Amino acid sequence: MSQFSSMFNGLARSFSIRRGKNPGNGDGREAAEAMAKDAKKNDLILRSSGFVNIDGSNNFASVFSKRGRKGVNQDCTIVWEEFGCQADMLFCGIFDGHGPWGHFVAKRVRESMPSSLLCNWQETLAQASLDPDFDLESDKKHHRFHIWKHSYLQTCAIVDRELEHCRKIDSLYSGTTALTIVRQGDLIYVANIGDSRAVLATTSDDGNLVPIQLTVDFKPNLPPEEAERITQCKGRVFCLHDEPGVHRVWLPDEESPGLAMSRAFGDYCIKDYGLISVPEVTQRHITSRDQFVVLATDGVCDKNATESCYSNSKVETLEACLN
Repeated sequence: MSQFSSMFNGLARSFSIRRGKNPGNGDGREAAEAMAKDAKKNDLILRSSGFVNIDGSNNFASVFSKRGRKGVNQDCTIVWEEFGCQADMLFCGIFDGHGPWGHFVAKRVRESMPSSLLCNWQETLAQASLDPDFDLESDKKHHRFHIWKHSYLQTCAIVDRELEHCRKIDSLYSGTTALTIVRQGDLIYVANIGDSRAVLATTSDDGNLVPIQLTVDFKPNLPPEEAERITQCKGRVFCLHDEPGVHRVWLPDEESPGLAMSRAFGDYCIKDYGLISVPEVTQRHITSRDQFVVLATDGVCDKNATESCYSNSKVETLEACLN
């Protein structure tokens, strides 16, 4: 219990220092946003919708994004070191926009999601500390996971609701996926909405680097539960004649919007017909065998299989994970 109290008190103290008062519901959100501004000012937050060379990163983070042939680059990224003023925490995210306003939607979610998650994490910790039956030390890994999962579920619901009411962005036929990771000590928590992919490069018993896919690609037909949910909500899933094998989500009576993923922020034209913004949240314990994690959008991952990643060279392994 002492480690839990120390973790919570450290976070609460950082909030109260910036606010000059104890954190409350409204104050927690404002404090989280203030912490984001401080982190950006101190070069602890790295944002990109293009190419970035990162020098001096304590976590050896690297970001790369390149415009494809379809027009404007709708991908964007964020890396936040010392997330929540915690030295052992890191937040990473990639956001793949789609539709006419997709690049604006992706940037909006990138800007709002980290601070909202931080606020909800703080509030969930506070609520857990008031439970007389709660004992973090009894099953630390289990409790931490459920705290992060609850925080993520709340955050994604809030972000999607706020996006719907944002008058500056037309997200009726536009949206974004979101794949984020929080590293806390030797644990990582992965939250996935959409069809981007997280791949861990780890070392096998024979010393080779091998890939482990940490996420599920949420396509309209995969896993099968996604298609079932969509059809139960009166949405349709089928492929166009000139795109065999590419399943898309369609409105009941229109050949629109034709989304190639089953989960996303935005796209409110089809939110009542099976599309959801609920993340799949998982965790993994990091060991000395694990080398790095790759987060990549579907434009990179769809072309080649993750299982082809077998190489002793980190560069070759990285390319194999993504190609």
